[in-house]
Amino acid sequence: MAPLESNGEGDVWFKIYEEGWNKETKKWCTNKVIDNDGKLDMTIPKDIPDGDYLVRTELIALHQGKQIGGAQLYPNCVVITVTGGTASALPEGYAIPGIYKPEDKGILHDRASDPSSYEVPGPPLFTGSSSGKSNTPAASNNDSESSSKAPVASKNEPAVSKHVEPSTSAAEEMLAATLNSHLSSIKALDIELGTIDIATFGANVDGMSIYKNTTDDKEFMSIDRITDGLYKVIAEYYPIVVGRPSISKNGRGVIVVDPDNLCMPDIAELKIDLPAEHFFETRNYKNGDTVKFFNLREFFRDSGISKFPESTFSRDHSAAIVRLIRFKDSPYVALYVTLPHMIFDGTALTAFLNNWAECTRNLDNPDYKLQYPPINDRKVVSDYFDTVTAIEPPHTKHFKDLGAESLVKVPSRIIASLLFSAPDIPVFEEQHLLHFTAEMLELLRQDVDEAQTTNLALAALLTKTILQANIQTFNSMPTWSYVMFPYDCRQRAKVPMTYSGNLSFSAVAPLESQAVLDGSYKNIALAIKEHCSKVSSEYAKSLIYTVENEIGVLFQAGISLCNSPDTSYVGLTNLRHMPMHLIDFGHGNPEILSNGYFIREGMQRIYSNKQDGGIDLFMNVKDDLFEYLKKSDELLKYADIIF
Repeated sequence: MAPLESNGEGDVWFKIYEEGWNKETKKWCTNKVIDNDGKLDMTIPKDIPDGDYLVRTELIALHQGKQIGGAQLYPNCVVITVTGGTASALPEGYAIPGIYKPEDKGILHDRASDPSSYEVPGPPLFTGSSSGKSNTPAASNNDSESSSKAPVASKNEPAVSKHVEPSTSAAEEMLAATLNSHLSSIKALDIELGTIDIATFGANVDGMSIYKNTTDDKEFMSIDRITDGLYKVIAEYYPIVVGRPSISKNGRGVIVVDPDNLCMPDIAELKIDLPAEHFFETRNYKNGDTVKFFNLREFFRDSGISKFPESTFSRDHSAAIVRLIRFKDSPYVALYVTLPHMIFDGTALTAFLNNWAECTRNLDNPDYKLQYPPINDRKVVSDYFDTVTAIEPPHTKHFKDLGAESLVKVPSRIIASLLFSAPDIPVFEEQHLLHFTAEMLELLRQDVDEAQTTNLALAALLTKTILQANIQTFNSMPTWSYVMFPYDCRQRAKVPMTYSGNLSFSAVAPLESQAVLDGSYKNIALAIKEHCSKVSSEYAKSLIYTVENEIGVLFQAGISLCNSPDTSYVGLTNLRHMPMHLIDFGHGNPEILSNGYFIREGMQRIYSNKQDGGIDLFMNVKDDLFEYLKKSDELLKYADIIF
């Protein structure tokens, strides 16, 4: 607990309850919670002052706890009022973060050991007042941009987080009036989320587009017009973006749009004291093409910006985060946007960005309406899947068999609450970029199997070369090599392509690593195709059922899909056919596409590179594994390593 006025900052937290392994019942505390429908009774000590408090609950998952960094912490917070307290001073407090270290007992713990030896980590338990301190609010020591509270606005008080040099007061007043006009049109709304929406809670989707001012236009990518366009598209078409997550009475996840408590976008214009060209990598290819790439790692190293804030909905911060980046003495401007994965998949994000740009281009026409407005009603999806018979995909059975003894049954009515209480999925910062020219990509397809697609040929190449690098990194042979392909169910279901929520599912190929190592690229491609090309609405319906009724399978997959001594992993997200290169705010299309850091080690993103018709492959693999990968003659035959 911590006094509410402290905002949870500083040495203010004290522990009133803890439970690990119960030697009498021979059960873990999590079993008690599950047996009691997600509830746990505890007594608040009387020896604390009356007042309003933050109560922080936390579950610690230890299925990977035997290794440093393997424990998973799932906190949640509520506000309560305490009356009848007998003390005038608070117990000794501790700061969060800071109460755990990766090597602490209870954090570093092997589940295979004697459970009675388990020690609950953290500060000592407060059971009665023997010492205390003055009941005064703690000073804030948090200056992190990503954890600041979201701007809040009512219909009469627009709030814009906009770090720009001030313009004339008249211009500012005009912009504020325009934004307020957009906000005033937003109506109260509860949007019930789908199962696939809540399954992505804690993750974000993002994109970076780099534009070049070729006409010396003084209004090039104006922050005011971009902000105006964003507010317009949100107010008229995407009010979900300024809503807040909640749990309905029936236990479903919802986004509550309250016009008097909007979760406002966080928009900032950043000035970098270096030219954009400082962060470019330029390659000259044999066919005469000159191609520029944006080195994101160099940008975070030299620009003064260590990373962009995340947009995940799991804290009281903005759902839409926008950074307009201007460089010193440079015609280039970068636009970075991130939004919660819970409301958009890749297809929906790309549509949102293009719709935002379309609204911005047409701001001078107040009556303009989008040509293809989004469909936000999640019932479109639930109604469709009510007509579908589930068929379990093979990879679901694989993960069930792999972790059958450790899978936990969770009542479906608490799934949303469980996932909403999970922490943010941390971004993975060890990103690398490979480029394949169109000629090299076609050569790869011909060499692997001319009857297969370039995606399958690329997947086969990566599956084998990453496995080889994995073996060298960990000095052991993984049992399984996993290949994951997301697929957009809009193309396989009677759901319009303009549906704006999550309708992306995953097909996974579990391959025996020895067979991958010994097999030809053609045979690897055929094995991946056998698992990942047979996707259907029936498979998708089964995956929805799995999330709702067997969420332990989801956790088992999360544990397995990584590069480790036991597993090798390639997750290949194909964005090459999404029209991200067409996002035009009125000044032409972007010259370079990039992204911020994205979640999960082992994931790869494919972007189309319009400069030469090839593809850019953004790779999330650890630096030490990449050191072996970039020495692979098989990979270097087709790919150019950019960074």
